Amino acid sequence: MKILVWMKLSAAVGLLVLTGCSSFNREWREAGSKPASVASLVGRWEGRWQSDANGHNDKLRAIITVVDNNHCDVKFHAAYQNWQTLFVTVHFGYTVRMETKPSTNGVAFRGSEDLGFLAGGIYTYEGRSDATNFFSTYKSKYDWGTFEMRRPGPE
Repeated sequence: MKILVWMKLSAAVGLLVLTGCSSFNREWREAGSKPASVASLVGRWEGRWQSDANGHNDKLRAIITVVDNNHCDVKFHAAYQNWQTLFVTVHFGYTVRMETKPSTNGVAFRGSEDLGFLAGGIYTYEGRSDATNFFSTYKSKYDWGTFEMRRPGPE
C-alpha cells in the first residue's frame, strides 16, 4: 500500500516538473518569434548561474516581460546537477517581479521572491542590463552568487 502511494506521488511530482518545463519551452519558442527590444530588458536571455557560497553552477534561461513602466517579470528557468543527483539534471523555474529604472548603461533592476523553505527562503536580486548583456547578483540566507546572460541567437 505504501509503495503504491509513493509511486502515485512520484508520478504526480514528475508530471508537474515536466509540465513546467514544457510550458517554459513553449513560451521560450514564442518569445523567440518576436524581435528583441534593444532599449529594454524584454525578451529571451540565456547564460549561467554561479553560486559563490558553494561553487554550484549550471545553465540559466529567462524570459522577461513588461508589467508597467517601472516593473517587469523575469521568468527564470535553471538547471542544477551535483554529485548527489549523479547524472540527473534537475530543472526548476520561478518568476521574480523586478523594479526597473533606466540608467546610463541600460536598465537597472531589483526584486525579491520567496522560493520556499526547501529552496532557501527569500532571494533578493539586483543588477543591470543593456541591449546584449544581463548581470545580476542574488542573495539568500544560505546562498549568494551571480546570474550572467546574453541574448540568444536565432534558433
